[in-house]
Amino acid sequence: MQLVIVESPAKAKTIEKYLGKDYKVLASYGHVRDLPPKDGSVRPDEEFAMDWELYGDKARQVKAITDAAKLADRLILATDPDREGEAISWHVRELLAKKKALPREVERVTFNAITKDVILAAMKAPRELDQDLIDAYLARRALDYLFGFTLSPVLWRKLPGAKSAGRVQSVALRLICEREHEIEIFKPVEYWSVLARLEHLGTEFPARLVKFEGAKLDRLSLGDAGSAARAKAAVESGAFRVAEVETKPTRRNPWPPFTTSSLQMEAARKLGFAAAHTMRVAQNLYEAGAITYMRTDGVQMDSSAISAARVAISNRYNNGHYLPDKPRIYESKAKNAQEAHEAIRPTDFGQDRYGTSGDEARLYELIWKRAIASQMASAQIERTTVTLRDGTGQNELRANGQVVKFPGFLAVYDETLDVKPGEDEDESAMLPVLVAGDTPAKKAVESTQHFTQPPPRFSEATLVKRLEELGIGRPSTYAATIQVIKDRNYVRTEKNRFFAEESGRLLTAFLERFFPRYVGYDFTAGMEEELDDVSGGRENWKDLLAKFWKDFKPKSDEVMERKPSEVTEALDEFLSDYLFPPREDGEDPRLCPLCETEGRSGGRLALRGGRFGAFVACANYPECKFTRKFAQPGGAAAGEEGEIGKHPETGEPITRKVGRFGPYIEMGSGKEAARSSIPKDIPELDLDWAVKLLSLPRTIGKHPESGEDITASIGRYGPYLAHNGKYAKLRSTAEVFETGMNSAVDKLAEAANGGGRGARTAAEPLGTFGPHPESGGEMKLMAGRYGPYVTDGTTNATLPRDKKPEDLTLEEAVVLITEKAAKGPAKKGGRKAAPKKKAAVKKAPAKKK
Repeated sequence: MQLVIVESPAKAKTIEKYLGKDYKVLASYGHVRDLPPKDGSVRPDEEFAMDWELYGDKARQVKAITDAAKLADRLILATDPDREGEAISWHVRELLAKKKALPREVERVTFNAITKDVILAAMKAPRELDQDLIDAYLARRALDYLFGFTLSPVLWRKLPGAKSAGRVQSVALRLICEREHEIEIFKPVEYWSVLARLEHLGTEFPARLVKFEGAKLDRLSLGDAGSAARAKAAVESGAFRVAEVETKPTRRNPWPPFTTSSLQMEAARKLGFAAAHTMRVAQNLYEAGAITYMRTDGVQMDSSAISAARVAISNRYNNGHYLPDKPRIYESKAKNAQEAHEAIRPTDFGQDRYGTSGDEARLYELIWKRAIASQMASAQIERTTVTLRDGTGQNELRANGQVVKFPGFLAVYDETLDVKPGEDEDESAMLPVLVAGDTPAKKAVESTQHFTQPPPRFSEATLVKRLEELGIGRPSTYAATIQVIKDRNYVRTEKNRFFAEESGRLLTAFLERFFPRYVGYDFTAGMEEELDDVSGGRENWKDLLAKFWKDFKPKSDEVMERKPSEVTEALDEFLSDYLFPPREDGEDPRLCPLCETEGRSGGRLALRGGRFGAFVACANYPECKFTRKFAQPGGAAAGEEGEIGKHPETGEPITRKVGRFGPYIEMGSGKEAARSSIPKDIPELDLDWAVKLLSLPRTIGKHPESGEDITASIGRYGPYLAHNGKYAKLRSTAEVFETGMNSAVDKLAEAANGGGRGARTAAEPLGTFGPHPESGGEMKLMAGRYGPYVTDGTTNATLPRDKKPEDLTLEEAVVLITEKAAKGPAKKGGRKAAPKKKAAVKKAPAKKK
């Protein structure tokens, strides 16, 4: 018997069918062991010796592999064709050797797609395990362990509220925090544009003013309403004739097929997928044999795949112009040829769809279009620029247009590009036929005010793109890296954009102040290059670790020896510009506003560390109890205490304050004071919003059935409706003031049908697996309060702690649900009640003789 080890049970079943009876194929279910999460798992003093521990839920699977290996003549390690796959094969071999169950013959095979021809061809070309790739895995795993387990204790003792730090995740977090700071310090600049609406031969088209009073205009030239008005008047009064018509043919070439990172970026832009979700769906497609391996840096396709793509193009388009004379060859940017695999592509170009609907179908269509377009002809575009000049020659208008003469690859696919803030959209209006001397009719002239915009916050697509540009991490790890900073609440996402949280900003500041080298972009990118050198056999992995540890360990020891107060003082100085920006009145930004109001002297603000994290406090504590959260830099706009205005009815002042649980508003004093927290989704707190918040709860009206009041308000868990002891959740603060009677009745009814605990919006599944073979219920992967779980609508099964959601397969989902259902529902009532003690039976007194 020949034993084949793969990672996924879905692959195991398919491959066993291809190979025949002489082969037994078992799945390892991913990694079988890892470094124990405790000190000493990597020992630098013993030449970086490592201890490995079997995953708790893998014991049964490892036993099955061991038992089969004892009966096998040959072991074929067929895990994924990347560094992690090589590592899994190495772990399996080491485990079997330790258990004295290793067959005499051990070979490694790799394949890029799960089709019969590819599998059979791979079995005919076995090789040895690649020790260089294994060494690179060991180096990366040891680096991440040493970085995290050395730095995390420093954070716990010196930075309250910090959870942990990672070698790559800390740099990704720094990018987000730096962008947040750029947005905060950005000062918008006013500018104006002048646009004329012209018409010629019945066709209207826009023309922009590009030259005024003999001077060429750039974007900021017209900086105020006065200059814009003069420019507009000049256009309105001028008689503009066509001076020049420039027609320039251009070509656009197709993009190469997807790599891991480009697939994540485009799926985020076009489909709205998170990086982790993209990888889960791609994994399903790969295991179903629909696409090639989805973790790759390569952009080239196999020669047979190129031939198949060209045949598909010929069959799809009878016009031979869509097929270039020669196949297109793309060069990989991967620095390590051993890891530069084939690009992501369909295994069958004749299949342009996968299923009928669902995320798998949408992602497959995207992959198919990108791959087929990569071998199509270039698009031919004619760009036309028309310059119109008035009689003085001092003012010019310009109109741009383009015509697609031949679509080429654009007939199938066009990439979504990121638009930078302030960039004018490509002017591709249809232009009439114009020649020099023509005088188009002037329909209207518009002057429009604009303001420069700050750089946009990162989306998953743009963050992945930036990490790749900097050479930080590897595309196959981006999804997991991003998920970690989300899970640790260092960032939050709103409308698919990353916002840095207080804990994330403080952690980044700490690392930049005390460990600047290790969160530096050049250092982290350089480390990736060294890891590539290890996987290419150009550097010894232990030498790489020794160089890192020689500097990193003394630095961490030095910071550990500092007192917490010294750390806080250093951070106070490092973050001075952020926490205490200059005041408009020119006064010292560190002056305590409360001490100024109450006439105390010496009230200066400084960063302090507390049990719940960092905050800003006054030096006059405890006399002055002014505090401000760390994430609220100085200035009234940032949320310091101050009067907002007076209530329009009562005339009482409404004050904004900052408390232990965040900012709030207050009207009055003492027990009679009205207070309200400030919701995060209010765009800008003004007097109108303050009056609204203090008026809560709002009575919508009486319920048509019960006659009881329906009210809307904001509670601990957000906005909600209340009626007769029942509640329904609202989506935003605005809905508290906008929801009418009909909508309120509907939401309360939905909440009642959902169990009476509030109308929760249905959570989006992280993935779908189709119907369960026994229950028939649709199996979905969901994000739960206590971690990810899989459900068929009846039974919920929590994923094992070491199982990544993106790696869950169909077969594993079936097993988890089936096993959970077999155990039956959880017993209610908590612990069993202790059995009651039996009452002591009194012995009857002995009878006297």
